[in-house]
Amino acid sequence: MAHALMATVALVAGDHFAATTGSGGHAPLAPANATAPTGAISPMEALLVALGGCLGMSVAPILRKMRQPVTRYELHVSGALSERLPRVFEAITVEHIIAGDSLDPAAIERALGLAETRYCGVSAMLGKAVPITHHLTIRAP
Repeated sequence: MAHALMATVALVAGDHFAATTGSGGHAPLAPANATAPTGAISPMEALLVALGGCLGMSVAPILRKMRQPVTRYELHVSGALSERLPRVFEAITVEHIIAGDSLDPAAIERALGLAETRYCGVSAMLGKAVPITHHLTIRAP
């Protein structure tokens, strides 16, 4: 049987919504063309957040198992939207910035590959619709 997840998205005011997940998470949502800063994320930004979160939560435990002494891991995820409606991603770029002492680049590349192809469902799903490019930067702590 498939594992089911649940989210409820409810109108708050105007064109702003609030999302609540079955696990108790909350996120304010607003359209990408909101005229004033709202502190909310757009649905397309939510896809980028989901991709970054899924990859990070897949890579970090793999690196721990590989005994890589990571002191900082940050992902910058960006997407190029089409000009025509519906505005969909034409390309997504993920920059992995990893810091630590005596990190093994080959081990990190292996962890990224495993996350992309085997453990991160968001990457696997989005990758069927849009090219995803990964860049790695390794820094000292």
